[in-house]
Amino acid sequence: MADKNEKENEAYIFVHFIYEDESRDDLEQVYFSVSRDGLRWETLNDKKPVLISMLGEYGVRDPFIIRSPKETKFYIIGTDLSMHYRKDWEEVQRSGSQHIAVWESVDLVNWSEQRLVKVGPETAGCVWAPEAIYDKEADDFLVLWASREDFGVEKHRIYYSKTKDFKAFSEPKIYLHRENHIIDTTIIEDGDRYYRFSKDETVKSITVEVSNTLLGEFTLLDSNLEKIIGVEGPACFKLKNEEKWCLLLDHYAVEKKYVPYFTTDLKTAKFTKSQEDLDIPVNARHGGVMPITMDEYNTLVKAYGKISV
Repeated sequence: MADKNEKENEAYIFVHFIYEDESRDDLEQVYFSVSRDGLRWETLNDKKPVLISMLGEYGVRDPFIIRSPKETKFYIIGTDLSMHYRKDWEEVQRSGSQHIAVWESVDLVNWSEQRLVKVGPETAGCVWAPEAIYDKEADDFLVLWASREDFGVEKHRIYYSKTKDFKAFSEPKIYLHRENHIIDTTIIEDGDRYYRFSKDETVKSITVEVSNTLLGEFTLLDSNLEKIIGVEGPACFKLKNEEKWCLLLDHYAVEKKYVPYFTTDLKTAKFTKSQEDLDIPVNARHGGVMPITMDEYNTLVKAYGKISV
């Protein structure tokens, strides 16, 4: 009999937003795409957002989805930001939201009312790209994001907070600090190791680190990803029935699309660019991928309909 993790790896959901278009105000919201193989995706809800921010900045960027391992519940978190309204990238790093947007659901279809939760330090100029991973040692969630303190004077660092319910959060602490600006951190667990992908915001490339514990010291790996410039929003997941991992990188600088990369061994930190483009009917931007069961996949398709690609 397949174990729980194998059952959850039967299909995938990708939550994301879409590339900006100044004429539209609905692109910086939460879109759902689903896939049975992690390579060919179909965007649900007639290519319209499933969740729309009605609080704070009236936009949500960089959405991320996570399953609670101890209860039948899912959480979506995201950046409280709309560049459609804000326009100025420098300004939003000085006076942006210190909150994250949160939704929760027990079935991936019926979602709670949106809530905004303050997680940033008192002088944070922004709170960007929140992600989460379950900390099995502490039995809670480690939530990560990037902030610039002193209202944008300090450089981007990765901060963390702990929570059990995405309502009450511990005081923020620095998680990753380097000489360069660092944003967009995501972590994937493989066996007894955690692999941490982050965007060097100064160089505009991705670094890879490894550790045996989430709050322990991470070792920087020699990765070929550091040679790829103009990418962000890493999303990494294991392909079902294979010892193979897919790393999606948002090529925001030139191609303006997600591109898949593959490896058969995470500890090498060496990834090969796919010979084919990501097969998805929308121009997805920074998001997160989560494995789901076929029952969950079918429930999503039934609720939101499917677009032929």
